Amino acid sequence: MSRSGRTTADRERAAPVEVARPARRRRRDSPRDRRRRRLLAAAAALAVLALAGWALWASPLLSVRDVRVDGATTLTADQVVTAAGVAEGTPLLRVDVDAAEARVARLPQVASVQVARGWPGSVVVTVVERRPVAVVEEAGTRSLVDATGVLFDTVTGEPPAGVVPLDVRSPGPDDPATRAALGALVALPGDVRDRVTGAVARTADEVTLTLDDGTVVVWGGGEEAEDKAAVLAALLAEVESGELEPAATVDVSAPDAVVLR
Repeated sequence: MSRSGRTTADRERAAPVEVARPARRRRRDSPRDRRRRRLLAAAAALAVLALAGWALWASPLLSVRDVRVDGATTLTADQVVTAAGVAEGTPLLRVDVDAAEARVARLPQVASVQVARGWPGSVVVTVVERRPVAVVEEAGTRSLVDATGVLFDTVTGEPPAGVVPLDVRSPGPDDPATRAALGALVALPGDVRDRVTGAVARTADEVTLTLDDGTVVVWGGGEEAEDKAAVLAALLAEVESGELEPAATVDVSAPDAVVLR
């Protein structure tokens, strides 16, 4: 017996007895419940898709806020933007990049162009401009010509540095004489081309160059352009160093058998 006068048995009889309750059975979903949940999930997915479609196709949140231009040098950014014709506020997804590229490509100075969407609110127009190699004159108009023979701009004053006056009968990308002369100019190293003050091509096989000291270079046709350019550069270096006497005419039309006169 304890000090309180109660035995262990008395305490055990007095303690409350916990009765285990039967587990509550979870109601099984009926086919109708499952069907309802599937419909609700499908409706939620459609709502999300509709919201996303609206955001991409019509929302001002993803619309054009600016048109950026990369690569323009002689053209101004405003000229390119105007040609692209992409209106601010147009949803980006609705911008016809192919049509914009086609419009910019019509600018004579543009050799190639790429228009891309810049999320979330930009259109980027990247242009590669034509690089002038020569200048030709027709009916009093002087036009710049790129390496492919395309006449793309007019000049009234001095042409850009390194641009060579070219005399051909029918300048253009389809003219063999134009292509042969341009091939010669493009093949020359930069320091040699800087010395060329004029080029003449009566036919595709009769290209001649004039240097700043009056030397006439008989180039011939468009074949072996790289070999001819290398031989000419080496000869000019020898003349400049005093190893070779200057000549009035240097014929490199056959680069393996150069003739100096």
